[in-house]
Amino acid sequence: MHSIQFQKENLTEVISKIEKNFNIQFSYQDNIIQNKTFSLKKQQINLKDILSEIEFNLAIKFQKIDKKNYVILKTKQSLNDIQQLDNVVISNYLTYGISKNKNTSFLLNLEKLTILPGLIETDIIESIQQLPGVISPNETATGLVVRGGSNDQNRIIWDGINSYHKGHLFGMISAFNPNMAKKVTFYNKGTNPKFGERISSVINIETNNTIQKEIKASIDLNGINASAFLAIPLVNNKLSMQIAARRSYTEFYESITFDKLAKKVFQDTKIVNTANTNNDFFFLDYNLKLNYKFNDANQFYFSSFNIENNLDYTVNDNDSQQTSTDLLSIKNNGYSIKWYRKWNDNITQTTLGSFSDYELNYNLRKSDEIAQKLDFDKKNIIFDTAINTELHIKTTNSNRLNIGYQFNFKDVSFAFLDTSDVTLILDNTQDRVTTHAFYSNYIYRNNKLFNFEGGFRINYYSEFNKLKFEPRFILHKPIHKNVQIQITGEIKNQVISQIDETILSDLSLENEIWRLADNETFPIINSYHISSGIIYNNKNWLLDLDFYTKRIEGLTALSLGFLNPLDNSIHLGDQKIKGIDFYLKKKFNKINVWLSYAYSDVKNKFNNINNDAYFTANNAIAHTGSVSFSSKIKKINFSLGFKVHTGKPFTKNIPINDFSQRFEGVNTERLDFYHRLDFSSTYNFKFQKKGKLKGKIGLSIRNLYDKRNPISREFVGNNSINDPIKIVDKVSLGFTPNFLFKVYW
Repeated sequence: MHSIQFQKENLTEVISKIEKNFNIQFSYQDNIIQNKTFSLKKQQINLKDILSEIEFNLAIKFQKIDKKNYVILKTKQSLNDIQQLDNVVISNYLTYGISKNKNTSFLLNLEKLTILPGLIETDIIESIQQLPGVISPNETATGLVVRGGSNDQNRIIWDGINSYHKGHLFGMISAFNPNMAKKVTFYNKGTNPKFGERISSVINIETNNTIQKEIKASIDLNGINASAFLAIPLVNNKLSMQIAARRSYTEFYESITFDKLAKKVFQDTKIVNTANTNNDFFFLDYNLKLNYKFNDANQFYFSSFNIENNLDYTVNDNDSQQTSTDLLSIKNNGYSIKWYRKWNDNITQTTLGSFSDYELNYNLRKSDEIAQKLDFDKKNIIFDTAINTELHIKTTNSNRLNIGYQFNFKDVSFAFLDTSDVTLILDNTQDRVTTHAFYSNYIYRNNKLFNFEGGFRINYYSEFNKLKFEPRFILHKPIHKNVQIQITGEIKNQVISQIDETILSDLSLENEIWRLADNETFPIINSYHISSGIIYNNKNWLLDLDFYTKRIEGLTALSLGFLNPLDNSIHLGDQKIKGIDFYLKKKFNKINVWLSYAYSDVKNKFNNINNDAYFTANNAIAHTGSVSFSSKIKKINFSLGFKVHTGKPFTKNIPINDFSQRFEGVNTERLDFYHRLDFSSTYNFKFQKKGKLKGKIGLSIRNLYDKRNPISREFVGNNSINDPIKIVDKVSLGFTPNFLFKVYW
């Protein structure tokens, strides 16, 4: 019995106080309790009675899982909802809308996700960067380093479609429309065996699969782009459609937001270093989703995404009477068809076919008044086709067995051509890899003893006649009423990766090219990843601590040209990573405060580089920390976050003369510490008290005190004996405001 009193308090606060008084934990979907209030006269009351009072007054129900854990449901929710919520270890991990599951994945509910520092709308990839162990050293939305893994080791999936181009404005904005996406599952360890192809992380983005019953729409505008979204029923309870589009308006008006981002992106390129220029740039993405319910046993879904970036840049040199034009086009289109079949109450099946088409085309032309001097083309094309079918078998009320088969065909080519006079092939290749994969995963749930997921994946690569076995497991065990441990292990393989293009590019932008393993010069990359950690959750305190080690084999690298201009060969190597992810959160009434810290030690070793000894990797950020808080006062949300991390490694150089440098080791020095303060705030309102039309306005400021942090040091040149070396230092984003105006109904 406890003495409790509530006076029209928000249900989130009521739940928090009940958890504290009775030492229990609730799991729930945020929309169930938001905008609900509860009152209770001061009295001595037990847990059962107070829960009954809330159920009676607010039309929700509490489902007891065990002595300590409850789930909160709508009155019409089913057993599947209970099982889904029972999978949650921590709800509201950073803020409302982010939870951590027993399978160690993170779930982002984009419809309910509140603001994070520096963001006024949900940028999917930048939101993930707020999690411990995730960082973008080059300060882009897409340059994710997850537990020391490189950017191309992260797999991003949109409704089952592989995505190969992830960002607009050269990575500063993620290319996935948050108005269209419903939820995102992020795996940084213990990855489900149904996900293959990449060795670092998986970002699985899903749109809404329910049949729309009423029209929903939104229009919004920020400092970079305008977007619109529409969800509409086409056939009552049978067919509905969702469509979204987003486009930049920067060729018509350059806001201060775009100006700040562009200065960061184009620094040390000819776009900002040359006068008499004409620069046209825009990006576009649009999505379509169709949901069709044939009957209760058969449902069908069609999904597509289209991403496009275009740059047309011309320089007129009046002194030399020469004209230079750069044309850059990047497109990624994807399509998927999904069939959900319910065979009976215990067996369901999901079958999905997908296709992804990626094209990068870069053309550099130089001419004078007499003739064309240069016509250079760079092309990179990917055709990715996949078919997947999976059986979901309910063995008991809480245990599951999944069995699946996947077919994947990748056709990847790139070419570098000089067509000034006759077509001269500087470099080109076309590779194909066909993968047949069989996988299985078993889920065992027993909250009193332990929770376990164990499975495997077998990949057969037809062109190489190679078989790769990938076991995966997750163990989650309560060792005290407030303490849980988690242990994971996994083996992964990767056949597609990116290499740096080093032939020719005046822009020095989008220089990474996708290519396939060939089982010779470029082998299949293998990864081994083990982690163990502890979670403490009690009385509005949350602690999540995880230790991990990774081993990666089959990496390839071009020689660092500035170290040896005579060596341009491919070198094979491996990588070893060890690290710690630490996260601490405390809730004070209406304020969430969290602190995160990550330590990462990433070492590379390549044949015939650095005397075959290990050296610090380029993306090795040893120490990363952040302190953030968020709160909501009535209809105003605000968030403030401070980030700090050690600088990127670089190789120390000692000038000898104008054309010569002496280098000491590889990546033996580090840039100065990086630190930044971000702020964001939004206000929600209604245009009419009883109307459906709503609005939102927002303001964000990144780098509030305008700290110009060094983010990289690069050495360019030395591709031949007489080629001088140029040192390029790049700095971070400066003081960057952004705004949001949104209307929705």
